[in-house]
Amino acid sequence: MSGEPILEIRNVSKHFGGLTANDDVSLNVGRGEILGLIGPNGAGKSTLFNMIAGALPVTAGTIRFNGRDITAMPGTARCALGIGRTFQVPRSFDTMTVLENVMVGGFMRSSSTGAVRRAAIETLDFVGIGGRADAPAVELTPPEKRRLEMARALATRPQLLLLDEVMTGLTPAEAKAGVDLIRKVRDQGVTIIMVEHVMEIVMPLVDRAVVLHLGRLLAEGNPADVVRDDKVITAYLGERHRAA
Repeated sequence: MSGEPILEIRNVSKHFGGLTANDDVSLNVGRGEILGLIGPNGAGKSTLFNMIAGALPVTAGTIRFNGRDITAMPGTARCALGIGRTFQVPRSFDTMTVLENVMVGGFMRSSSTGAVRRAAIETLDFVGIGGRADAPAVELTPPEKRRLEMARALATRPQLLLLDEVMTGLTPAEAKAGVDLIRKVRDQGVTIIMVEHVMEIVMPLVDRAVVLHLGRLLAEGNPADVVRDDKVITAYLGERHRAA
């Protein structure tokens, strides 16, 4: 990482009544980085992810994107600035075609239907489902729906892409294709934060891993070092990850 980070999270907390979902979390995300956000269920990953996206307000702390304070900014405004996201459960417009779904994202950047349509076709080709452009979204297989999610997010031309468990439910071959696609996205200059449970996929892919536990930042660093961290093994990974 060099220069100013694309995203800065400072002392961010989130409370739901008496429940603390995130507690004083601080981290930077470097431009061009693939960051893995991992941890057990209930660790606060999705809450932090949703605060970055603007889907949830923070209780305390600040979030800055490209040096700008976006803490109080709604999700649509963050998208306009260059933060795109996918959803853990794919959210397609099922009465629309695959192409029309992607065009919805494209209208964030242009009001020209022709230009948006051309860009959407290119994006569908890029994610590998160009042949399904005219199909109703409801007909897609689960792996295709995950690619549609990514295509719609990419159509907003994000600088930072938030991926929410995009590998869930995929076969090993589908997951490998997903990893290749994520690398292709990063090669286009997009910074990526991914929330993921499938450790065997995430760790070789990400540049840096951040582990949350009980709402707090437990560990961060090189993936190979993080998986050997005693705190991480105890809290999350289990003894099978402990080096002999």
